[in-house]
Amino acid sequence: MILHSAEKIAQYTQAGYWGQETLLDRFSAHVERHPERMAVVDPPDREDLVGSAPQRLDWKSLGQAVRNMTAALQRLGVGKDDVVVAQVPNVWELAALYLAVAQAGGVLSPLPLQWREKDVDYVRTLTGSRYFIAPERFKDYAQAELGRRVGFEHVVTLEEVADWARTPGQPQPVPVDANDVFTLCWTSGTEAEPKGCPLTHNNWFFMSGMLVRTCHVQEGDRILAVAPMVNMTAVGVNYIPWLLQGGTLYLHHPLNVEVLLRQLVEEKIQFTILVPAMLLMILKLPNVDSLDLSAVRTITTGSAPPSPWAMQEFKRRWGIEIVNIWGQNEGTGLVAGPDDVPDLNLRSDHFPWWGKPGIEWPSGIRGIEVKILDDEGNALTAPGQIGELCFRSPGVFPGYFNRPDLTAKAFTEEGFFRTGDLFVIHDERHVGFHDRKKDIVIRGGFNISTAEVENAVLGHPKVLEAAVVPAPDEILGERVCAFVVPRNPQDPPTLEEIVAFLREKGMSVYKLPERLELIEAIPRNPVGKIVKHRLRQELRKRLNPGENE
Repeated sequence: MILHSAEKIAQYTQAGYWGQETLLDRFSAHVERHPERMAVVDPPDREDLVGSAPQRLDWKSLGQAVRNMTAALQRLGVGKDDVVVAQVPNVWELAALYLAVAQAGGVLSPLPLQWREKDVDYVRTLTGSRYFIAPERFKDYAQAELGRRVGFEHVVTLEEVADWARTPGQPQPVPVDANDVFTLCWTSGTEAEPKGCPLTHNNWFFMSGMLVRTCHVQEGDRILAVAPMVNMTAVGVNYIPWLLQGGTLYLHHPLNVEVLLRQLVEEKIQFTILVPAMLLMILKLPNVDSLDLSAVRTITTGSAPPSPWAMQEFKRRWGIEIVNIWGQNEGTGLVAGPDDVPDLNLRSDHFPWWGKPGIEWPSGIRGIEVKILDDEGNALTAPGQIGELCFRSPGVFPGYFNRPDLTAKAFTEEGFFRTGDLFVIHDERHVGFHDRKKDIVIRGGFNISTAEVENAVLGHPKVLEAAVVPAPDEILGERVCAFVVPRNPQDPPTLEEIVAFLREKGMSVYKLPERLELIEAIPRNPVGKIVKHRLRQELRKRLNPGENE
């Protein structure tokens, strides 16, 4: 399935960014070069998730399993350009399915486990997929039955996939091009329907290759995938780097703090990704001084600016580099790593302005072009200016799957992808995430980054989680409202305590929260992003308790 234009392929091939090697070629090379190295390790609590014991497979065993699974997929009818939909947790079979489906000529389309009939049926209809793979049950939910209800022609259980892997088979060779689509992941964003983001072998080589370089991921590294392997967070940051470097992929799902800490320590993980709140949680553990994280080299983080204090503490305690990442399923990405942003105080919110003329980067990253555009499409250049980040690179997808209408609106005339994220120009070398284009608090004409306030509030010792939304105000238009999950429900923070804490940190007065709402849990979507519209709805209910009666 080749979706990039011939002109684009010729352009990036001639420039040396795209080549002929596929991810399948790289996989086969690892199987041949180090067959006895451990390749993939199940989550320790797999049995609680899907009812079967956890497994460890070396590269030789994984190679044989992929061959057997490929043959079984072909017997089922999967062929060139067929889309295979999967709702599978982070277990070794999912790691193998990406490769087996591609080897059969198809494209794996992974979905979050929390999706139900509406979204799953939309994907089935849009892709024309006949194939659905899921565990018979995931925890207490009949996952495979969902595929039967929405009308997939072939519903294959995870248990059947495991049988495929054990049954000897010889797949028929299918030509796979480096410009063929390797994954079809889906956005979880603000649109009414999910948007498919196809990325090719060459897209992934460029994107994850950039991450391998900036994060110093080494050959044979032990990599922990904590997020679901369904989109850029885990696929781009964990799965593809594992495939590129031939290390060991340790799987974790869903988040279990006790299991996570055990894996980090006992498996001597060297590279992973954790959200900023998790970094703070680890540092605030009562037994933090006894944690041995000395094997960890790099932890990437994203979704919100990490705390500079947390970054410094991980470096001081264990010598761990915290790398700040911004990226999207569409194949965009900026990485503030130790080469390009060595100052930890800057790294929390300063990203390298890659592609800016006249600047060479220590990481050697080339091919990425970044522009900050105002609402009229003019390029902004002055420090302090805020506009939409627009992105062009060999990692960017060809467009939304079967949605030319959305694709047309998503790119500028020059071919830059409109990210929908507001960035601020810090200086001549750095830009920083400001907020989603429509996810800011506008207080008396001042734009306030909710991400900035959230990250600051998270630093308070009584706060476990935090999210900021605008509270309507007749005079100023909006005020800052912070939803907070207390670390100790019996001793929750007060608004006065949080404001005093932020004042002490030097936060501008107009950014200080003026309303505090305590909540048991911050609502998040299947890939961990805060669902702001639900918090805004909750705030309306609390402000107008009789409105829905």
